[in-house]
Amino acid sequence: MIRDGVICEVGPTRRVENLSEARDAIEINAAGRVVMPGFVDNHTHLAFPAPGVPESDRAMAMRHLHGCSANLLRHRVLRSLETMVRHGTTTAGSMTGAFPDLAAETKLLRVLTALRRAPVDLVPSFLYRQPGGVSLPVSDGILSRVRRRGITIVNWVWDGEDSVPCRRFFAAARELGMQGMLHAVGGNTGVAIATAIESQIRCISHLEQLGTAEITMLADSNLLATLLPAAAFRKGGPFPPARLLIDAGAALALATDFSPHHASTLNMQAVVSLACTHLAMTPAEALTAATFNAAHTLGRADVTGSLEPGKRADVVLLNTADYRDLAYHLGTNLVHMTLRCGNIIYREGKVAQTPAEDAA
Repeated sequence: MIRDGVICEVGPTRRVENLSEARDAIEINAAGRVVMPGFVDNHTHLAFPAPGVPESDRAMAMRHLHGCSANLLRHRVLRSLETMVRHGTTTAGSMTGAFPDLAAETKLLRVLTALRRAPVDLVPSFLYRQPGGVSLPVSDGILSRVRRRGITIVNWVWDGEDSVPCRRFFAAARELGMQGMLHAVGGNTGVAIATAIESQIRCISHLEQLGTAEITMLADSNLLATLLPAAAFRKGGPFPPARLLIDAGAALALATDFSPHHASTLNMQAVVSLACTHLAMTPAEALTAATFNAAHTLGRADVTGSLEPGKRADVVLLNTADYRDLAYHLGTNLVHMTLRCGNIIYREGKVAQTPAEDAA
């Protein structure tokens, strides 16, 4: 039962229907369908890099970004968000482009913050990559400027070498009341995990290759590990050792790692399927990682990620009677309806019929 966009009762149909508050309620028939929390995709790059621009050519990407209007960028992001809604995502995290150019980063932040509430709960964050030989952004006041824009999450791209700048970056972010995430893409994963634990950040991602020592470190910490099976699938592997992490006691989240350049997928159902077939996760583990755990990484677990009284009514209805079917439908859209804050923002439509004379 939903009132004013918030879940007020959860339980068997008979009990909820017998409540006095249900007498005048509008009923949505979910017979034969799974009713589940909306997906939370915590790791995307919706506004960068631009389509057709090589990811390695950051100078070209910046020139394209400076020459592109904010309206065009906003339109591109909005199209992606609408696709997410059709596939059941109600909360998403999206990062900037990790440019050394503050003007380019600010432009992306303006675009992302303007779309925070339409049509999904979009959580924008600042992504930073340490340029060689360049002083820390902390000394330039970049983090302070980012915080004034209402950004609460910052990301560091791990270069695999020096952990000192990374620790200083996250320490400065904590002083400003911002949470941190680390992208362990540059090797020396064990040092990256140790740095993340020491920095008291919330989440670490890009963990395709882990040894026993790294798995133990993660399991013994409060870090959430975000795994990106669609990105690994596109690259042809390797896949992160999800089964070993779970068995050791680590907490996992799942995300798409979508970007206009990589275009892994915007469909979290596909991510759940890949997690089951290539990461040896059970459907229940994969769904938890794609909803409740992912909501924790964005600081949204108190309002979304599960169907509980007091939380936002971010709800998805699936065209199946068993949630485990998600494991067997790679790329198929099983979403019948998506609700955000109790409002229907997507409803499955009928396929247009071919007129009889055309068919003849």
